[in-house]
Amino acid sequence: MDNNYRYSDNNYTYTYDHIPDVPGNNDKKPMPFWKKALTAVALGLLFGAFAGAGIYVAGLLTGVGPFSGNSVASDSKAAEPAPTPAPETSAPTENKTPAATISGNTMEDRGDIDVVPTTTATVTVKGATDVSEVAENVMPAVVSITNNYIQTAQDIFGQRYQAESEAAGSGIIVGDNGDELLVVTNQHVVDDAETLRVQFIDETEVTANLKGDDEDSDLAVIAINKADLSAETKGNIKIASLGDSEHLKVGQTAIAIGNAMGYGQSVTVGVISAVDRDLTLSNGTHKMIQTDAAINPGNSGGALVDVNGNVIGINEAKLSNSVVEGMGYAIPISRAREIIDGLMNQSTKTKIDENERGYLGISGVDVTSEISEQYNMPRGVYIAKVGSGLAADNAGITAKSIITSFDGQSVQTMEQLQSLMQYYKIGDTVDVVIQKPVENGYGYEEQTCHVTLGGNMSMNTNSDSAEDSSQSNEDQGSSHYYYYHSQPFDDIFGNIW
Repeated sequence: MDNNYRYSDNNYTYTYDHIPDVPGNNDKKPMPFWKKALTAVALGLLFGAFAGAGIYVAGLLTGVGPFSGNSVASDSKAAEPAPTPAPETSAPTENKTPAATISGNTMEDRGDIDVVPTTTATVTVKGATDVSEVAENVMPAVVSITNNYIQTAQDIFGQRYQAESEAAGSGIIVGDNGDELLVVTNQHVVDDAETLRVQFIDETEVTANLKGDDEDSDLAVIAINKADLSAETKGNIKIASLGDSEHLKVGQTAIAIGNAMGYGQSVTVGVISAVDRDLTLSNGTHKMIQTDAAINPGNSGGALVDVNGNVIGINEAKLSNSVVEGMGYAIPISRAREIIDGLMNQSTKTKIDENERGYLGISGVDVTSEISEQYNMPRGVYIAKVGSGLAADNAGITAKSIITSFDGQSVQTMEQLQSLMQYYKIGDTVDVVIQKPVENGYGYEEQTCHVTLGGNMSMNTNSDSAEDSSQSNEDQGSSHYYYYHSQPFDDIFGNIW
C-alpha cells in the first residue's frame, strides 16, 4: 500500500487497509451515453406504471385514497388544515407563597412608604431570563451602604498607626415605624463604623445609625431618620416584601440585587443551586441558600428575591477560588425573620463622646472557636481581671467568667464588646449575660447581671498581682489599657486559670 495512506501518531503507525484497490478489466469498452439515457428512461416509466397500479388497487380494497368511492371534494371544509394551537404564554409561578410580615411593632406600616408590589398569580414563560419588571419593583427597596471606619495597621518596624478606611455594602428596607426607616444588612457591613451613609435608588444620600446587630447570625439593622428625607425621595423608595424561604426548590429562579463592587445597584440572575447548604465562616457554621447568581463584594446585605419580587434571602458571601465558579450564599429570610424582628425593636444607638462613655471595668480576651473546642469553653470574652469597686465588680461579675451577651446582643470578641460600648454612657444600666464556672465542678452556668456602667477610672484589680495594684497615677492615666488590654490566651491560663 502507498505510504500516502499512512500517518504516525505517538509513535504508532495506522494503516487505512479498508480502502479498496481500484478494480481491473481496463480493456473493456464503456457503454455509449445514449444507450445509458434510454435505459434510465425506460426503467423510470416501468417503475411509475407499477406504482400507479399498486395505489389504485389499494384504494379499491381499503376505500381510502383518491381512487376510492369515498373521496372528498377538494373545496370541502374538511380538507382545510386544522388551526394551529396558540403557544403557551404563561406558566405557574415558581413560588406562590404569599409574602409574610414580621410581627414586631416596628414592622407595622405606620409611615408613608409604599410596600413593593408582588405577584402570586402568573409570570411570563417559565424559565424566561427577562426579570426587568421584578428588578424595577424591588430596586427601590434596596440601598447602598458606605461604612467609614478607622483601620489599625502595623508597619514593618512594629509601629502601629490608624487610618480612615471605607467599605461598601448593601441593605434592604424592611420597616417604617413612623419616625425611622429600618434597613437590614449584614453585621460585617456595619462593623466598627465611625459613620454610616445610605444611598437610595434616586442617589439621595443620608446618614444612618445602628439599631442593633448580631454577630452570630451576621445580621444588623440600621435606622434612618425620616426627617432627613425629602418628599420626593419618600415617593421613590419602597419597603421590601419578605417571602418564605422554607419551601424553595432547587432550580428556582433567583435574582440578586445589591451594590456590587461599590459601583451602585446592579442585578444578577441565576437559580437556587442548593438549600440548607452548610457554610463555615469566622462566626461559625450556618445553613445557607446556595445560588449561582453572581454575588460580589458590595452585594453583602442585599436582596435575593424570587420571580414574584419577594425577598427570600439576604446575600452573604461567595466562594472565591480559581477552580470555583458560581457559588454564592444567602441567609434564608425565614430563619432571619425572628432575629431581624428583635434587632428592629432595640433603641437606636448614637455614639457617645469618649469622656461620657460608660465602662465595665474588666480586662478580657477572646475565646476563639479553637480555644472553645480545646478547653470546652463557651465562645465569648474571657474575663481575666475585674477592677475592684468598678461596674462589673459591683454587679457581682467575677474573673474567669465569660461574657456572651451585652444588652441583648451576642458577644464573641473583645473588639465587638468595645464596639458596642461606644453607644452607652456613664450611668446606663444594661444586662450582661455571663457563663460562670461551676464551683467544685466542671462546666459553666449562665447568669444575667444588671450592670450600671461607670466612668473611665483607674482599675485596681482583684488579682494578687502587686504590680497591678501599685500602679502610679502616671500609669493610671492610660487606664483604657487596663479595661481592654488583650493578651495571649496561653498567658492567661498560665497566670490565672
